[in-house]
Amino acid sequence: MQEKDTEQDGQETFEKICYVCRRPESKAGPMISMPGGMNFCHACMQKAFDSVTQGGIDFSKLQNMPYMNLNLSDIPGLAPGTTEIPEKNKVKKKRAEKKKPEFTMKDVPAPHRIKARLDEYIIGQERAKKAISVAVYNHYKRVLLQGQESDGGEVQIEKSNILMLGPTGSGKTYLVKTLARLLDVPLAVADATSLTEAGYIGDDIESVVSKLLAAADNDVEKAEHGIIFIDEIDKIARKKNLTTRDVSGESVQQELLKLLEGSQIEVPVGSNQKNALTPLATVNTDHILFICGGAFPDLADIVKERLSRSMGMGFNAHLRDEYDGDPELLSQTTTEDLRAFGMIPEFLGRLPVLVPLHGVTKDLLVRILKEPKNAIIKQYTRLLELDEVKLVFEDGALDWISEEALKKDTGARALRAIIEEFMLDIMYEIPKDPNIGSVVITRSYLEKCGGPMIEMRGHG
Repeated sequence: MQEKDTEQDGQETFEKICYVCRRPESKAGPMISMPGGMNFCHACMQKAFDSVTQGGIDFSKLQNMPYMNLNLSDIPGLAPGTTEIPEKNKVKKKRAEKKKPEFTMKDVPAPHRIKARLDEYIIGQERAKKAISVAVYNHYKRVLLQGQESDGGEVQIEKSNILMLGPTGSGKTYLVKTLARLLDVPLAVADATSLTEAGYIGDDIESVVSKLLAAADNDVEKAEHGIIFIDEIDKIARKKNLTTRDVSGESVQQELLKLLEGSQIEVPVGSNQKNALTPLATVNTDHILFICGGAFPDLADIVKERLSRSMGMGFNAHLRDEYDGDPELLSQTTTEDLRAFGMIPEFLGRLPVLVPLHGVTKDLLVRILKEPKNAIIKQYTRLLELDEVKLVFEDGALDWISEEALKKDTGARALRAIIEEFMLDIMYEIPKDPNIGSVVITRSYLEKCGGPMIEMRGHG
């Protein structure tokens, strides 16, 4: 069948469709046009001819078929004596996507704007948010200047990779994932625990870059301007007193050096493993920003031990228990402490920006419960709004939740586990009674000394 093939401004154009197999031109390839608006793909035409003669003429060599005297009066879907195509048989042509306007310095969000967006979702950790905002701002600048750096007269801007460290539940992964939602650069989150030295069971180092390439829709140029976050980086520390080969510890640090510094990496496109059937793409990691994060569980003891060496007598002496329970202790971390933990100096040298995140306190947990845009309290309030029930948490209840979360010693992660536990019965019972208007969560209910305050509709 013959479709409209002339494109005019503001009008839709349609593809040719094979009369036999019903495939459009975009899938079947160039069509052979026949009188009466019929079109045949080369494959169907070749099959038809082969069934009549076994001469083996290759119809794919023919640009168009010569005139053939066909009976066009009984074409299915067409009225007798007409060549008009029914609307249901038309396939619209895909228009070429318009190129995005060129990225300019005016489009680069300033550090204070990036931090303001992060403030909407993340409470506290001011130092970490500032460092991340500045790093991303400079990363955008590097992307803009990449084309000019080949000129020897220009100053080359080096990237400043970041190492974030802090106790579990302090917001390292959440900070980067929130950043991914706010930015327009591709971001890949990888886990260092699955990485091993090349040739051993596990993920190769290249798998980190292949995740970024997948996040950039296999666009190499876009991927080379992206950000890679490697979580659980403390798990690849050098193992102490190990007699066998350390294939998932120090060896992985050494393999990561070339990535962090910048090199040409061959990665499989659309797959995590190299094989003969997978095409490879070369990605330059010079302009990829690396952010590494880890809990470093025993690092606080190493820092405390170093700070306590100056203990002695007199006014300037440090007490042995002076740093016990100090949530800001990790802010005094140095590369010396990280080397004692098991990180090799070459690895630390390629992560010049050290960003410590402090542990959460009771007041901070209360703020985390109610202030962020997607705070847990707001999530449950919204869930009950769908049942037309108002949910209220008293201040005493929030204090109790924060106190219990601190006891679990898993940071902000403990909040959801605690709330899920006592909200289970409420979420189960409320839909039973359509007359319930509001529910107030009190401290006495959480301490199992009473029930929640429930108000029925139409009662004050």
